[in-house]
Formats: sequence, structure tokens, C-alpha cells
Amino acid sequence: MGGVMLSLLLLLLTPGRGLEFRYHDTIEVEEYLLFINKTYPNITHLYSIGQSVQGRELWVLALGSSPRRHVLGIPEFKYIANMHGNEVVGRVMLLQLIDHLVQGYYSNEPLSSRLLNSTRIHILPSMNPDGFEASDTNCVYSLGRFNQNGVDLNRNFPDSFSGRRRQQQPIQEVRREVEVQAVMDWLKTETFVLSANLHGGALVASYPYDNSNGGRELVGGASVSPDNDVFVHLAKAYSYNHGSMHRGDSCHISKPFTDGITNGYQWYPLPGGMQDYNYIWAQCLELTLELSCCKYPPVNQLPSIWQQNRAALLAFIKQVHLGVKGRVFDSSGIPVQNAMVEVSGRRNLCPFRTNQHGEYYRLLLPGNHTFTVTFPGHQAVTETLNVPYGPDLYSAFTHNFLLPAQPTASPVHTSTPPCNHTPHWMPLDGGGPTKRPLWVGLSLVLGLGMWLTSLLY
Repeated sequence: MGGVMLSLLLLLLTPGRGLEFRYHDTIEVEEYLLFINKTYPNITHLYSIGQSVQGRELWVLALGSSPRRHVLGIPEFKYIANMHGNEVVGRVMLLQLIDHLVQGYYSNEPLSSRLLNSTRIHILPSMNPDGFEASDTNCVYSLGRFNQNGVDLNRNFPDSFSGRRRQQQPIQEVRREVEVQAVMDWLKTETFVLSANLHGGALVASYPYDNSNGGRELVGGASVSPDNDVFVHLAKAYSYNHGSMHRGDSCHISKPFTDGITNGYQWYPLPGGMQDYNYIWAQCLELTLELSCCKYPPVNQLPSIWQQNRAALLAFIKQVHLGVKGRVFDSSGIPVQNAMVEVSGRRNLCPFRTNQHGEYYRLLLPGNHTFTVTFPGHQAVTETLNVPYGPDLYSAFTHNFLLPAQPTASPVHTSTPPCNHTPHWMPLDGGGPTKRPLWVGLSLVLGLGMWLTSLLY
């Protein structure tokens, strides 16, 4: 037992610096998360969302003043790293972020304390631990990129554009990899508001849409979402708090990125990506953050990469407090699930809806925004709200909606309109893994050059 504890201390600490800067293997990461959860039980909760193909746990550490369960009005945020097994910088950054947050909270560092008191933060350091264990240290090539089944996890999510091509093609049902299914099931258990997935091989903040079918969303070479203004703000919030991303470094592989940001499709089309799935189906606004030109940087570069990213990682979490939040109540004052909460001028492919607690969250920039809320058997309510900038206050503007009952002379609708499209996917037999507490080729080929580019990121 003493040997185990000694190895843990050697793993965790270097004199005066906290968590050691190096690449920790899957077993070491698990030991570290167990250690943090045991050491800081009041602000951390460790759980698994499933297992990889080879049976490695997909551990998530939740941090906050109420880490084990959702609290009304407290937004849910998540970071995911190491989706591509050989892109390892994000994995290191998230472990360092955990160390920074818990140390900061208990030393009364203001930013860490306010973030954990106002937000529930979920961190999945590795979505593809099998790929990590198989990877080498090459800066560019893709050994270890895929999961154990040889699948690129960032091409395996349902794609809202895949069944809506101008020239319809038969839709092939895609078997979801267990790591992808685990994330999809995870999104059903929490109302995530904001998210980022961390990659390597470039230096840029990329935002939806990643794909297009050549419809009205395609504008000037970009695939523009209804919340494009918010996404641009979020991407700049990361790039301008980063030590150098905002300068637009191209890593010598493409043209410079203005402000260090890019629309995903304008960079290169990506079908089946995770960030589009989060946004369209789970009403969670997600970015893809490329954090280093080298996918597997030398160990001696890790401290400087952390210094480049630390402020940006923290500033991005604060953006979960943009816009408006609140609850929707029926005519009896009971909170209602599945009420549609729509904002004028933002026709989302899947309308935003209230969760099981009757809560809604809408990330919006400051200004006047007109909301329309609908629920079966009730009159629609339309209100214009003047929305302030919430991140500096660590709280979005709070506004509740009370829906009057439908007059008896009017027809009563029994259901709300469904999502504008049907997900074209087939779940794994028996469904995906459930959340467990600690205690127990491409569908669209755009030419060889584009295909090779897509394999780099």
C-alpha cells in the first residue's frame, strides 16, 4: 500500500508546481482522477459514461459546489479531449485545468472559486484512450488517431445534412462506435449549455457548421448557423485569451486564420462531426479547439503550452453565462418539460426546448431579443428582453415564462412540432452504456486533397 501511495505522489507532484508536466498513460490518468475525487469530495464527482472498444473506462470528473447533481439555474459545461488518440495536448491541458481549479478553489483564488460556485464543469480527459495507447509521437501522421476499430470518432456522429443532399442518395445506416454512443447517451442525461472538444495539429478555434448540403446555410463559402454571431464571439473569447492563437498562425499548412478562428465548413467540410451534433441535436453550443501545431509535442514544451492556454480555458468556461436562462411554467404554476423556447431570427434545425426541470438556457449576445414560448394546451407567449452581458457577473440574465391556458373555444393542440429532421442513425443493439458513478471512408468525398486535409485534424 505504501508503494502505491508513493507512486501516486510521484505521479501527481513536482516540487512547488503541482501536477507533473508529462504524458500520463491511461492507468495513471485514472489514478489521478481517483486521487482528486478522494481528496476533494466536496467539489468533485468522478463517474464513467461508458467504455472504449478495449474496455477502458471513459472517466468524467465533474467539478462544482454541487458536483453530484444538477442545481436549478446552474449551467452545465463540458470539455472533451483526446478524441483523436494521437492528438494529446488537450488531454494534458485538461488534467492541468483540473489541478488548477481544485488548488485555486481551496486557496480562495477568485476566478476558480467563482467558476466552481456558478457552474458545474464536466471534464472528459480522453474520449479515445485506446487510440492514445496505440499512438506514437509523430507531429503530423495519424497512428493512434482512430479507435480500436479503425474508425475516426469525429466522423461517426449523426449528421443533420447527410439525408438532405440536393441529389438524394440512399442513406446508409451507420453503426455508432461505443465511444460515440457513450457521448450521445451522456448528452441525454445533462442539459449541457456550452462545450469544447480539444484537438491538435493546428492553432485555431473552429465553430459550426462543419457540414452543409449546399442549402441556404451556405454563404460565401461558410456554412452559417442561426447562432453564428454567438459562435464567432465564443471563438474569439478563446483565441484572444490565448497567448498567440488570435494572431492567426497557419502552422505552415494553410492560409492564416483571421483572429485565430474559422467556420468549420469554410476550413474543410466534415460530415459526422461532434460539434454539429452537440449544437443541432443537444442544443449545446460547441467549438473545436486546435491547440498546437504538433499533435504530440515534446514534453519540454508542455509547460509553455499550458501557459498559452490557461487563461483561454478559464475565459471560455465563463461564456456559459451569456444570454438568458430561466424556467417555463404552465397556467397552474408547474414547470413544464419540452416547451419550445425560440428566439426571433434564429430558426434552429432543432428548436430549443425546456429540460425535465422546465429550464431553458439560450446563449445570446447583449441586446434586445424577442422570445416566443409554446407548449401544448397553452397560449404562446412572446416577450422582448433586454439582455445584459452575463459572464462578468457569472450569471446569465434570468427570466421565467408563465403560459396562460388555452381558451376552451380554441382548438387544443396535443403535441409540439417535432425537430425539423429525423436523425439518420441506428443505435447499437441494446442501447449505449449508462452513466455509472465511481462507487459501483467519409460519406462525402470532395477530392483527394480535401480528404487528406481532413485526416490531419
